[in-house]
Amino acid sequence: MRNPLVPPVVGEGPLLRSLRAEVRAFTAEQAAAGTFVPRVDTWLTSWDREFTRELGRRGWLGMVVPKEYGGQGRTFLERFVVTEELLASGAPVAAHWIAERQVGPSLLRFGSEQVKQTFLPRISRGEVLFGIGMSEPESGSDLASVQTRATRCEGGWRLTGTKVWTSGAHQADWFIVLARSAPLDERARHAGLSQFLVDLGSDGVTVAPIVSMSGEHHFNEVHLDDVFVPDDLVLGQAGDGWLQVTSELGYERSGPERILSTWALLAAATGCVESGALPQDPQLGRLVGRVAALRQMSLAVSNALEARQDADTAAAVVKLLGTTTEGDIAEYVATLAANGGLDEGVRVLLDAALLQRPGYTLRGGTNEILTGVVARGLGLR
Repeated sequence: MRNPLVPPVVGEGPLLRSLRAEVRAFTAEQAAAGTFVPRVDTWLTSWDREFTRELGRRGWLGMVVPKEYGGQGRTFLERFVVTEELLASGAPVAAHWIAERQVGPSLLRFGSEQVKQTFLPRISRGEVLFGIGMSEPESGSDLASVQTRATRCEGGWRLTGTKVWTSGAHQADWFIVLARSAPLDERARHAGLSQFLVDLGSDGVTVAPIVSMSGEHHFNEVHLDDVFVPDDLVLGQAGDGWLQVTSELGYERSGPERILSTWALLAAATGCVESGALPQDPQLGRLVGRVAALRQMSLAVSNALEARQDADTAAAVVKLLGTTTEGDIAEYVATLAANGGLDEGVRVLLDAALLQRPGYTLRGGTNEILTGVVARGLGLR
């Protein structure tokens, strides 16, 4: 019987090893040239449109999008290798991350032919950047309670409401909005939801920054005031929003970004231990072991997606354990370096990791929510 927690793991053949070497050489060259300075949590914090376009030119975006829609027609495993190497190098990938990770696959699965032809080639070239409008100020993790309303009008819909924690909305071009398009039925709370493709430059859209205590600006509150969306920019069929959102969360929760946000810090700290700048400690090996095991689980989910298998429960496990490990890495290095021993570059990585640490287990679903998802997937509730 198939294990819902760990799908079958596959080996890495010559094709994947060659691709990995190519991406690794590219990132090393770019870092040496000063194109980017390695950072932690780069899929959220490091936004560089030109770097994203260069990835598009090299065929490293839209990898699982069929060629007829401007993509590369490659496998989820090939995409995994590319994203893993980009994250491990600390490269600036935030600009395309949401569009490439979950918007593209969602458009491919649910979008009309017109939507696919309009957006997928541009996503694959790194020319159009997306955000996600799911969360709301009063909804928390209960997406069925969203208050953003979509009202039918001639030729389309009018959207009114507020989305919060929308990463990169101040720099993105479009975002997908989850809205209630039919009155709430308490007996079927997940019905009556729809998703809409909204141009962030539309009349009635206002983006307000959410600035963190560190002074950094990654998140935003997006206000929609009677924003018109034509019928051809409804994603899939009106009323299918819940099915679409839950499928998107599988892509969001399972990737290597859920285990590698602090990898650059762990690698740098390992170098300090090797040089003698930091003391040897067995916990370092335990953390490396945890990351290695989680990597196999994440790779297995990519294999399940390639085989068109249900991987929602496994993706939730990867996210739950992975983001906990990311935070543990930051706290461990801070403890190890309490008496000094870090050079300036490693200290910068550590400080950033500690600042970002509270968000690791929140975005993409809190640990409490994910524990419930896993329990439901195992038939325990």
